[in-house]
Amino acid sequence: MSGRAAPASAGRHRAAGIALLVIQVLLVPFYLAAGSAKLAGSEKMIEFFDQIGAGHWLRYLTGALEVAGALGLLVPRLSGPAALGLTGLMTGAVITNLVAGTPSVLALVLLPLVAVLAWGRRDSTLELLGRR
Repeated sequence: MSGRAAPASAGRHRAAGIALLVIQVLLVPFYLAAGSAKLAGSEKMIEFFDQIGAGHWLRYLTGALEVAGALGLLVPRLSGPAALGLTGLMTGAVITNLVAGTPSVLALVLLPLVAVLAWGRRDSTLELLGRR
């Protein structure tokens, strides 16, 4: 009986790993595009940051963090910390959008995806912290 449980468990583990990888690959272009638009000074991004009353320093910081997070998702060892950082960034984005009265469906979709990825890659985060 124990011979059957191990392959089923291994199969679920493999499926979860594939699902996390798919989420990772799908998130990279979103964060690269969003971060690049902020860094390049897209008119839409300039208007948004003016609307919420933030200075351009916040637009640059957010853009740099999004690009860094996207690049971190491409490095297996950094994928957990990158996802964790992007989860924090997206939490702030969702709160800011709600307070400013400009709710973003994309932010509401990306937040749970990146949070699931951060949870799924928590081992790599703990390993980098030396707690594993």
